[in-house]
Amino acid sequence: MVNIGILISGSGTNLQAIIDNINEGNIDGEIKLVISNKKDAYGLVRAEEAGIETLYLDRKEFSTDEEYNKKIMEEFTKRDVELVVLAGYLRILSKEFVQKYKNRIINIHPSLIPSFCGEGCYGERVHKMVLDYGAKITGATVHFVDEGTDTGPIILQKAVKVEDDDTVESLKEKVLKIEHELLPEAIKLYCQGRLSVEGRKVKIID
Repeated sequence: MVNIGILISGSGTNLQAIIDNINEGNIDGEIKLVISNKKDAYGLVRAEEAGIETLYLDRKEFSTDEEYNKKIMEEFTKRDVELVVLAGYLRILSKEFVQKYKNRIINIHPSLIPSFCGEGCYGERVHKMVLDYGAKITGATVHFVDEGTDTGPIILQKAVKVEDDDTVESLKEKVLKIEHELLPEAIKLYCQGRLSVEGRKVKIID
């Protein structure tokens, strides 16, 4: 069983999808700790209701981003966390953090990387960019985190069609639906030891 640490910033719908999949026996892992950088993140409530330990860390209480990230690493190390999952976490991880957990940090992004990704591309902004550009297809991507922004090796992707009458809200709902499928699936594969990273490519081992 793999010990999992989860970082969140918001409502935690992806976190809920992971909790549900663990409870259903689909993922051979245990969430040891959920950390949020937002005090009022509803994801903290979801975790508490599931009997999972939670922690709110205020960036303002740390003099640098490095110190803040160091504290997160300390908390995860204390609990023997092996896999870190970013489930709607809106802060950049430090270089030290990424190196410590190389190919052991999984993130979900609400577009088909390398489109509509990178610095400043998060949340509803991504869906607005997709609509403004006139793209016909969007989707979600699960990837390992490297030192860039949304540049790590891609684990899974799934597309959704952009309809003429789609709004930011309707597109967000469509993409969220597949996020809730893809992120637990990627975690499941990781926990089964079925992900092999070779350069930029992630191979799924049968």
